[in-house]
Amino acid sequence: MDFILGLAGYIIPFVVVLTIIVFVHELGHFWVARRCGVRVEVFSIGFGPELFGWNDRHGTRWKFAAVPLGGYVKFFGDADATSSSTDQAAVDSMSAADRAVSFHHKRLPQRAAIVAAGPVANFLFAIVIYTGLFSLVGQPYTPPVIGGVVAGSAAEAGGLKPGDRIVTVDGSPVQRFEELRTYVALRAETPIRLAVLRDGAEIALTLVPRRVDVPDGFGGTQKLGQVGIQSAGAMEFVRHGPAMAIVQAVRQIGTEISTTFTYLGRIIKGKESGDQLSGPLGIAKMSGDIAKSGWLALVSLMATLSVAIGLINLFPVPMLDGGHLLFYAVEAVRGRPLGERAQEYGFRVGFALVLSLFLFATWNDLNRLPVFNFIAGLFS
Repeated sequence: MDFILGLAGYIIPFVVVLTIIVFVHELGHFWVARRCGVRVEVFSIGFGPELFGWNDRHGTRWKFAAVPLGGYVKFFGDADATSSSTDQAAVDSMSAADRAVSFHHKRLPQRAAIVAAGPVANFLFAIVIYTGLFSLVGQPYTPPVIGGVVAGSAAEAGGLKPGDRIVTVDGSPVQRFEELRTYVALRAETPIRLAVLRDGAEIALTLVPRRVDVPDGFGGTQKLGQVGIQSAGAMEFVRHGPAMAIVQAVRQIGTEISTTFTYLGRIIKGKESGDQLSGPLGIAKMSGDIAKSGWLALVSLMATLSVAIGLINLFPVPMLDGGHLLFYAVEAVRGRPLGERAQEYGFRVGFALVLSLFLFATWNDLNRLPVFNFIAGLFS
């Protein structure tokens, strides 16, 4: 019984968070499709056999499926759930009335808007969450003032002193100590330029963060950049008015997107390993652990994951939304769509890439979170 309850403590938060994010993503596709006059045949949360569902007055089948690891909307004229192919025979034989509600007969800007609406909905959802949190609860805030410098650290070597206030890092303004920590974490062994306010004067310094082992929350460690400084003040939660909360929410999302691209870029350059990528097991573990801290932390995680899912879906990989948008860009340049064979091969390559990423991330999860240790932890 303890095992079942422990496992449920991880699975339930994970499924709830993922279901909400997927619903928002697919609702974006659905809403814009309906505004463009497209008939939506299926709105599914999950894949595989249907568990339960219902039909609305417009003929859309809303359903929950057995595998809660995603979802889809199926438009009129699609041959499958991914909209990666069409039922060409059915499309060619459509009546004028059917063509009017067929996704594949809509103008290029309309199709692009429908596809882009899913990721956009994820970003807007994250903005709503962060705005609400920053307005009602407050944004974590620690003044970017140095209270202590670790002896022998990169900070000491670079000339930082207690009382210094960090003004910019590599030219970007620093408002909070938390922003500096995030920026430094992904720049181990890479020089960074700081503008520091000291005794009323601004001075320029260069530091090289050192790669150190930091607990990863899975019982192991991950190697991140650190400079060896401590903040002068304690963290507090600063509440913003509605307008400033929106500004800070957008800024937070911009930071998360920038951090993602920085990490991926450093992997490509060989400056970072890919062992920080997490798959479903890692996200489930994270959801369960964060849920124990309270619902506010879980809601914040939901915003972070919504940004991640929106961003990933915009990658120009066939099978993802970004892949569809890439094909539409080619269609706009050529004046006609790519041939069916070219699109078919593209989606096969895209499927292979997505599957490879999934397996790689899951392998990372298993390495960070050995199954037997995880199961044993459920009993503790």
